[in-house]
Amino acid sequence: MAGNALVIKVTVGQESAERCSQGFTVAATALASGVDVTLWLTGDATWFGVPGKAEEFILEHAAPLSQLRDQILELGKIKVCTQCAKRRGITEEVLLPGIEISGASSFVADILGPEVKALVY
Repeated sequence: MAGNALVIKVTVGQESAERCSQGFTVAATALASGVDVTLWLTGDATWFGVPGKAEEFILEHAAPLSQLRDQILELGKIKVCTQCAKRRGITEEVLLPGIEISGASSFVADILGPEVKALVY
């Protein structure tokens, strides 16, 4: 699957647990299949870039969100929305290593790359 890329934006947190989990699961599965993946965390999903927050996520019969996050960090990229982070008082200093804060122009550049598909959860 070389040459393919996937940008996944997760916009929800625990309040919409199934949708949130699906975004992380699809990202981790795509990475395991050899697809280049960038996971964008926006809205309440921005909290999952902060240590301990994914560990608090609970969804029966789903892979632990922290495990999926760590797999995505190891093989792909995770970005947190600038405005969403700012509204929640999240700075790069409190994010897990490897997660970066990026703005809308970076998201647009990511999704307009050649052979990129974008999904929003």
